[in-house]
Amino acid sequence: MAENVTSLFRSTAAHSPSMAALTREGGDGAGPIDFCIPCNPYFPTPAMFDDMAGRLRDIVTYYPSSADTITAELCNLLQLPPQAVAMGNGSTELITWIDHLMVRESLAIPVPTFGRWTDQPMETGKRVDMFPLQESSGFALDLAQYAEFIRARGTRVAVICNPNNPDGGYLHKHALVQFMDAMADRDLIVIDESFLEFADAEQEPSVVQEAMLRPNVIVLRSLGKNFGLHGIRFGYLVANPALAGRIRSMLPKWNLNAFAEHVVFMLKNHGQEYAQSLHQVRRDRLDMASQLSALPGLTVYPSQGNFLFVRLPVGAEGTVVRDRLLTEHRILVRECGNKIGSSSRFLRLVVRPQVDVRRLVSGLEQVLYGTRRGAAVPELGTGTNYSSGTAAVDRLVGQTNGAGVQGLAAQAMASGGMPQPAAAQAYPQPAAAQAYPQPVAAQAYPQPVPPAQPTPAQMPQPIPAPQPIPAPQPVPAPQPVPAQFPAAAASAAQPTGPTPPGVPARGGLTAAQVRGTNGLTPAPATGWPNAGSWPSAAGQAG
Repeated sequence: MAENVTSLFRSTAAHSPSMAALTREGGDGAGPIDFCIPCNPYFPTPAMFDDMAGRLRDIVTYYPSSADTITAELCNLLQLPPQAVAMGNGSTELITWIDHLMVRESLAIPVPTFGRWTDQPMETGKRVDMFPLQESSGFALDLAQYAEFIRARGTRVAVICNPNNPDGGYLHKHALVQFMDAMADRDLIVIDESFLEFADAEQEPSVVQEAMLRPNVIVLRSLGKNFGLHGIRFGYLVANPALAGRIRSMLPKWNLNAFAEHVVFMLKNHGQEYAQSLHQVRRDRLDMASQLSALPGLTVYPSQGNFLFVRLPVGAEGTVVRDRLLTEHRILVRECGNKIGSSSRFLRLVVRPQVDVRRLVSGLEQVLYGTRRGAAVPELGTGTNYSSGTAAVDRLVGQTNGAGVQGLAAQAMASGGMPQPAAAQAYPQPAAAQAYPQPVAAQAYPQPVPPAQPTPAQMPQPIPAPQPIPAPQPVPAPQPVPAQFPAAAASAAQPTGPTPPGVPARGGLTAAQVRGTNGLTPAPATGWPNAGSWPSAAGQAG
């Protein structure tokens, strides 16, 4: 790659340049090995790509069918009622409409997480209450503490990504259902399951069926991530018919393109290949975690996504590592310094086949340790030491304390409070829950013999982090609460209005204080979930 490749990271508003830009910069028409964009390297199959290539002229020449036609085909495959589903031009389009239509004044989200869940509401003037996931607990989300945080802030909409991006943290279905019921008095609960099909912690991890029966729950799914087709841009949400219909009514007539239509109609003939691809990604995840964990000083966090969250050794700086891997080894990685709640010491590495992982490990050994394996690279003076997108996020968060409206935080501090929001708008309630057909039993495909599970002894313990230079202490993190979620009726005992955005909630943190907040105690190695069960092409247990 060209030596000036780091300029591409400075000139883009996204976290990384597009693959097209990197390919052009390379000069030889070939892009780097991609450990940055989460996708499925085994699906579609080469035969499916050949089929699309053979039909390329028709696909790009003619209008696609309506979104209703494409949605009906997807619902037939997934055994879902079409009136409970809305398809979008990528999950990001659906996030945008959720924000415009259903987030009135505030949204809570654990951080670090997918950036559109923090940035989109702030761009439209909403208050974003960010709940920091602590490095000391392995970035695990405590749902009871999160519920307490939401009530303390008076937040009206809550979001959970399961598995979470970038760390791959997973929440079991029964815990999520309990959380949804505890939040029945909120305007909306969104469960983002964009990466759930790569999980193997339990046989039926999705809360889609439970969401359809509740008046304030939306489940978001991403087809691009599952199928490794980010360029096509297609995703869908599932909710009760009233919520789904409200989103669907706002979508453009042809918001789904002809490539999306072609792939959706191909899926019914390729269920077995898709299921096998998911199983192979899970096997690769175990192998990749084992290889990376063998690198001295590198911490690998357990993940249920198709990516691994890693902490670099002491002294290593993520942008330097990223730039050297790209320029010296033609390997693209996701440096996480621009994610609120993370820092440049963390990378997100997409799960790839073993041959690519061996090249990644070799590149990391040379970049991190040089000729002396085990000696971490110092913070070099070269490279891009300020992550792409960080300046914009820092400026917005710093000026607004996460409120999204400039000057609002200062006004709140000066006046000692902020006006109470208008009474909650009563959204249309759905009719009595219709008994939708349950998904048919997934076809049993031949199960490959699972590999031997690594034991905890095989997972190296994270090395202790150095003692930091004394710095001003942030507001104390939320205190643990009993295992049971606070009852919905308990909100009467809480303050009736939201806390002003510039003022920390009871035991909470402002958005500005959240940035870069990580625990200092290394997370323990917790082992890996059972890989013996995995969903079929319809998202159900096989």
